[in-house]
Amino acid sequence: MASLLPHPANQVSLLDKSSCKKEIKQIHAHMIKTGLVLDTFPASRLLATICQSYDVECLNYARQVLERTENANTLMWNTMIRAYSCSDNPDEAILIYVQMLHNAVPWNTYTFPFLLKACAEVYQTWRKTKQIHCQIIKNGLASEVYAANSLLHIYAKSGDSFSARQVFDGISYRDAVSWNSMIDGYTKSGQIEMARELFDLMERKNVITWTSMIAGYVDSCLFKEALKLFREMQVMEIEPDQMALASTLSACAQFGALGQGKWIHNYIKKKRIKADAILGCALVDMYAKCGEVDEALEVFRKIRRRNTPVWTATINGLALHGRATEALDLLKEMERAGLKPNSITFTSLLIACSYAGMVDKGKALFKRMERDCKIEPSIAHYGCMVDLLGRAGLFEEAEDLIKRMPMKPNAAVWGALLNACSVRRNFELGRHVGKILIELEPYQGGRYVQLANILAAEGKWDEAGMVRKLMTERGVAKVPGHSSISLDGVVHEFVASDQKHPQIGKITREWNKILKRLREEGYVPDTENLLLDLEEDEKETVIHLHSEKLALAFGLVSTAPGTTIHIVKNLRICTDCHNATKLISKVYGRKIIMRDRSRFHCFQDGSCSCRDYW
Repeated sequence: MASLLPHPANQVSLLDKSSCKKEIKQIHAHMIKTGLVLDTFPASRLLATICQSYDVECLNYARQVLERTENANTLMWNTMIRAYSCSDNPDEAILIYVQMLHNAVPWNTYTFPFLLKACAEVYQTWRKTKQIHCQIIKNGLASEVYAANSLLHIYAKSGDSFSARQVFDGISYRDAVSWNSMIDGYTKSGQIEMARELFDLMERKNVITWTSMIAGYVDSCLFKEALKLFREMQVMEIEPDQMALASTLSACAQFGALGQGKWIHNYIKKKRIKADAILGCALVDMYAKCGEVDEALEVFRKIRRRNTPVWTATINGLALHGRATEALDLLKEMERAGLKPNSITFTSLLIACSYAGMVDKGKALFKRMERDCKIEPSIAHYGCMVDLLGRAGLFEEAEDLIKRMPMKPNAAVWGALLNACSVRRNFELGRHVGKILIELEPYQGGRYVQLANILAAEGKWDEAGMVRKLMTERGVAKVPGHSSISLDGVVHEFVASDQKHPQIGKITREWNKILKRLREEGYVPDTENLLLDLEEDEKETVIHLHSEKLALAFGLVSTAPGTTIHIVKNLRICTDCHNATKLISKVYGRKIIMRDRSRFHCFQDGSCSCRDYW
C-alpha cells in the first residue's frame, strides 16, 4: 500500500477498499502531504468513508475533517448530518445544520430529509421541527416529495396528525411513502376511521400499507376488523411481511381466533419464514391466549434465539392457565440461560402465584424483585400482590400493603381487593372499597354492578337499588357480557339473551336438552349472587341465557363428539356457569377451554383447572 499512496488517483480509489481506521488515517495523512485534501471532491470521498461507521470516535474524527476543510461543499455537510442522524447522537445533526447555516453553506433537497430524520429520533424537538418546516416552505420545497415525506414521518411519529395532514394535502405528487406515513399518523393518533378512509382511497397499496392498517386496528382493540382486513389482504394476493403476521397473530390472541392463528402458523411454515423473536413471541402469545398452552410451549422450544419477551410471554401463558409451578420452573431455566427477568416477567410470575394461591412464593418473588433484581415495584406489581393476598382471605395484609404503597392506589388495585371481597364475602370491606371505586371511575359501569352485587348478596336490596338508580341517573351503561367461539375459521359471537344469531332457535333447543340432562345429574342453578331482585324462577331464566351457555350449546351442536370446545368471554365467568360447565364436561365427555376476563378455565371430567379458585 505504501508504494501506491503517493499517487493521488490511487489514494482516492483506495478509500473504497479501506474499512480499517488505521488505513483510513494513513490515506488521510498522505492526502494532507500531497495537498489532495484541499480538493473538495477527494475530501468528500474521505469524509464519506469515515462516516460509514457511526461510532462516536469516527464521527468526532469526521467532524474534525469537515471543520478543517476550507470551502467544504454542501455534499460534505449533508454527509455529516446524515451520519449523525443515523447515530446514537442524532441531536448533533441539528447542531451541524445550525453550523452549516452560520457558515452560509447552501442547502439542497437532500439536506432536509436527513435533518428531519434526526428530529424524529430526538425527544422533544417539536419546536425545531416547526422551524425547519418553516424554512422548507420559505425555500419552496414544501411540495417536494422527499422533504415532505420526512415531515410527514416526524409528525406521524409524534401523533400530530393535523400538521401531517397539512403537509400531505400540500404534496403535488404523493408516492406510497406519503400515503403510508399519513395512514400511520392517523392510526397512531387513534383516528382509525380517518386512516381507513385514506386506505380505501389509496390506489396502489403495498405490504406496508396493509400492515399499518392492520396494526392500527389491533392498537385500537378492533381485533375483528384486523382479522377481516388480513383476509382481504390474502384475497388481493399481497404477501404479508413479518410485521403483518405478528400484528394479525396479536388480533387472533385477543379475539380467541385459534383457527386463524393456526392458519398463519402453517403459512409461516409453508413459506419458510424465519420465526424471529418478535414473530415467535406473537405465536407463543396467540396459542397461550387461545387456550393451547402446550402448543405455545412447543413453539417456544423451537425458537433458537429466545429473548426476555419470548420467555415472559411463555411464563405469562402458563400463569393464565393456572400452571404456576411450571411458570416458576421456567423462570429458573431462563436464568440458567443467562437472561434476567424484567418488570413484566415479574408481573406474570405474581399472577401465576395469585391464581394458584401460592402466597409464600408470591411474597418471596415480590421481595426478590427489588432486593436481587433491582426492579422497583410498579403499581401493577402492587395490584398483583393485593390480588394474591385478597384471594387468600388475608385482607388485613392487603389493606396494610395498600397503605404502604409509595404511590396512590389506582382503580386496578382497589378492583383487585373488591373482587376478593366478592369471592370471600367480606361485605363490610367490599362496601367501602366499592364506594371508593365509583368515586375513582364514575363512568365505569362495572364498578356500580360490583358494588350492587355485594349489597344484593348481603341482602341489602334497597341499597343495591340505590346504586343501580345512581348508575341510571349518571347515564352509565353496563358492559354487556359476550362470548365467542371459533369454528372453521369463523368467529361466532353471542350476547346474553341473544336473539340475533341465525341459528338461535336451534341453539336454544339444544340448551334445553342440555339443561334436562344436567338436572338428571343433580344440577341446581346457583342464583345466590344474581344481582336482580327477582323471583327464583325468573332468576333461573336469566342465568340460562348467559352468553357463555349459548356459545357452549352452539359448540356442542356444531362439533363432532370428543372435540375440544374453545370459548372466549369478556367478563368474569359466574359461579353458576362455572358449575354447569364442569358438569357438561363430564356428562358429554368434552374438554372445554374457556377464557374469561382474567384467566383460563380448562374443564374436563367434571373438574376445572382453576380448582374453583378464581
